[in-house]
Amino acid sequence: MLDPFASSDAFTIGVELEVQIVNTHDYNLTKAATELLSGVKEHDFVGAIKPETTEGMIELATGVCRDFHQARGELQVLRDTLVGAADFLNVGVCGGGTNFFQNWYDQRSDGRERSEYLMKLYGAIYQQFTIFGQHVHVGCPDPDSALVLLHSLSRYVPHFIALAASSPYVQGSDTQFHCARLNSVAPFPLSGHAPFVTKWVDLEQYFDRMDNTGLVNSLKDFYWDIRPSPGYGTIEVRVMDTPLRIEWAAAIAAYIQSLSRYLLMDKPLRLSERDYEVYRTNRFMACRFGLDGTCVNPETGQRDTIRNQVLATLDTIADHARSLGADEGLDMLRRTVTEGLSDAAWLRRIYRKHNSLHEVGRQLCQIWRGAQEPN
Repeated sequence: MLDPFASSDAFTIGVELEVQIVNTHDYNLTKAATELLSGVKEHDFVGAIKPETTEGMIELATGVCRDFHQARGELQVLRDTLVGAADFLNVGVCGGGTNFFQNWYDQRSDGRERSEYLMKLYGAIYQQFTIFGQHVHVGCPDPDSALVLLHSLSRYVPHFIALAASSPYVQGSDTQFHCARLNSVAPFPLSGHAPFVTKWVDLEQYFDRMDNTGLVNSLKDFYWDIRPSPGYGTIEVRVMDTPLRIEWAAAIAAYIQSLSRYLLMDKPLRLSERDYEVYRTNRFMACRFGLDGTCVNPETGQRDTIRNQVLATLDTIADHARSLGADEGLDMLRRTVTEGLSDAAWLRRIYRKHNSLHEVGRQLCQIWRGAQEPN
């Protein structure tokens, strides 16, 4: 049975970032999460620094934020706290959706009961799940509105993927993808998109049917691109790679927040199950080509680049962004998208310059702690 949908303030946001813990010799993942968590537990901060999947990962999570500025500020404190503990242990911390060097078969559970359960259930595909993403929670006034927002935001999933894409390299090779991380999510039997239901009672019935599979105990067992989080009273957008910089993560969260306000208040979309006919192909184009990928509008059939779609959407949601205090974050997005910059492009540029993924890893750690443009 599903948990009841909690009350939350509409359009508040929460940001979660899964970050890499690497050694400072070759920048492969290192098993230091437990020691780092011990090193930060005496510090004061809003939000949480907590374990995630394996010993080479840690999650940073803000509290409930009203706007871009609060989210950025809380993320900066969380980052600085973790970096300070990492410096003491002589390990590195960085963003990015994948580690360049880790071998999936070396990964072990962090020892928590849920991690142990998932490792035994999914075996190798869970070991390959050592990837790093950004999740954004958006507060919803009621459960039915949450489902409407979930399906409305699904139209924009290619935007979110392309804006955050930072995982071109896997196991020492360029995959030719801007976002290769999501290729590790696809094998899970409960991945993909949520079923097309817009009433909470229908989702409850779906959940009860899926409970009979033996794979489902809670909504957390669904690896959907966007899923409800009833305990928080939110929907959770889960398709983004972890950006290389805290500020970019906050800007993407502000985009999702502003877009959510537009979608629920203006109600511009006519939702249909047919929206999902082109969902997988649009998603693939974003993963493969980033902002240069082309997507099809499922309602009109119009085809355009993701870059052009993002810029047009920024114009459409401008009034909502101003109401939410998101202007600075969205201005950052506009400049970056217009100039053709992206985290994936930056990673490739640094590799071409130095011909060394180890040097790219070193610079990742520098840019994570606030360096403007290492090179």
